[in-house]
Amino acid sequence: MTDPHQPGTPAGTSSGDVDRRAAIAEALGKEVWPADRDTLVARAQEAGALDGVLADLRRLPSGQQFANVQDVARALGIGTEQQRF
Repeated sequence: MTDPHQPGTPAGTSSGDVDRRAAIAEALGKEVWPADRDTLVARAQEAGALDGVLADLRRLPSGQQFANVQDVARALGIGTEQQRF
Protein backbone atom coordinates (compact mmCIF):
# COMPACT_ATOMS: atom_id res chain seq x y z
CA MET A 1 0.00 0.00 0.00
CA THR A 2 1.25 3.50 -0.84
CA ASP A 3 1.73 6.01 1.96
CA PRO A 4 -0.90 8.73 1.35
CA HIS A 5 1.31 11.28 3.11
CA GLN A 6 4.34 10.67 0.92
CA PRO A 7 5.14 13.70 -1.25
CA GLY A 8 4.39 13.28 -4.93
CA THR A 9 6.68 14.12 -7.80
CA PRO A 10 5.64 16.02 -10.90
CA ALA A 11 5.02 14.06 -14.08
CA GLY A 12 8.27 13.45 -15.96
CA THR A 13 10.43 13.28 -12.83
CA SER A 14 11.44 10.90 -10.07
CA SER A 15 12.22 11.78 -6.48
CA GLY A 16 15.91 11.24 -7.32
CA ASP A 17 15.62 13.74 -10.19
CA VAL A 18 14.03 16.29 -7.85
CA ASP A 19 16.78 15.77 -5.27
CA ARG A 20 19.58 16.09 -7.86
CA ARG A 21 18.10 19.23 -9.36
CA ALA A 22 17.58 20.75 -5.89
CA ALA A 23 21.22 20.06 -4.95
CA ILE A 24 22.39 21.75 -8.16
CA ALA A 25 20.10 24.73 -7.59
CA GLU A 26 21.26 25.11 -4.00
CA ALA A 27 24.93 25.08 -5.03
CA LEU A 28 24.45 27.64 -7.80
CA GLY A 29 22.04 30.16 -6.33
CA LYS A 30 20.00 32.65 -8.32
CA GLU A 31 22.57 35.26 -9.35
CA VAL A 32 24.71 33.13 -11.67
CA TRP A 33 22.37 32.96 -14.69
CA PRO A 34 22.90 32.89 -17.62
CA ALA A 35 26.17 30.98 -17.44
CA ASP A 36 28.31 28.43 -19.24
CA ARG A 37 29.68 25.18 -17.84
CA ASP A 38 32.93 26.64 -16.54
CA THR A 39 31.15 29.46 -14.71
CA LEU A 40 28.70 26.99 -13.16
CA VAL A 41 31.48 24.66 -12.01
CA ALA A 42 33.42 27.59 -10.51
CA ARG A 43 30.32 28.89 -8.70
CA ALA A 44 29.52 25.44 -7.30
CA GLN A 45 33.12 25.01 -6.10
CA GLU A 46 32.97 28.40 -4.34
CA ALA A 47 29.75 27.29 -2.65
CA GLY A 48 31.33 24.04 -1.42
CA ALA A 49 29.04 21.86 -3.53
CA LEU A 50 28.98 18.11 -3.08
CA ASP A 51 31.19 15.99 -5.34
CA GLY A 52 28.12 14.62 -7.15
CA VAL A 53 26.95 18.12 -8.07
CA LEU A 54 30.40 19.06 -9.34
CA ALA A 55 30.61 15.84 -11.36
CA ASP A 56 27.22 16.58 -12.93
CA LEU A 57 28.19 20.14 -13.82
CA ARG A 58 31.48 19.01 -15.35
CA ARG A 59 29.50 16.74 -17.70
CA LEU A 60 27.71 19.73 -19.25
CA PRO A 61 28.64 20.56 -22.84
CA SER A 62 31.18 23.36 -23.19
CA GLY A 63 30.40 26.49 -25.15
CA GLN A 64 26.72 26.42 -24.28
CA GLN A 65 24.86 29.00 -22.18
CA PHE A 66 22.34 27.83 -19.61
CA ALA A 67 19.52 30.17 -18.59
CA ASN A 68 18.48 28.32 -15.42
CA VAL A 69 18.54 25.04 -13.50
CA GLN A 70 15.92 23.57 -15.85
CA ASP A 71 18.33 24.04 -18.78
CA VAL A 72 21.09 22.33 -16.80
CA ALA A 73 18.79 19.45 -15.83
CA ARG A 74 17.70 18.90 -19.44
CA ALA A 75 21.33 18.90 -20.63
CA LEU A 76 22.20 16.30 -17.98
CA GLY A 77 19.19 14.10 -18.77
CA ILE A 78 17.63 14.75 -15.37
CA GLY A 79 13.86 14.54 -15.52
CA THR A 80 12.08 17.88 -15.54
CA GLU A 81 8.44 18.69 -15.00
CA GLN A 82 6.30 18.35 -18.06
CA GLN A 83 4.53 21.55 -18.94
CA ARG A 84 0.80 21.50 -18.24
CA PHE A 85 -1.65 22.93 -20.71
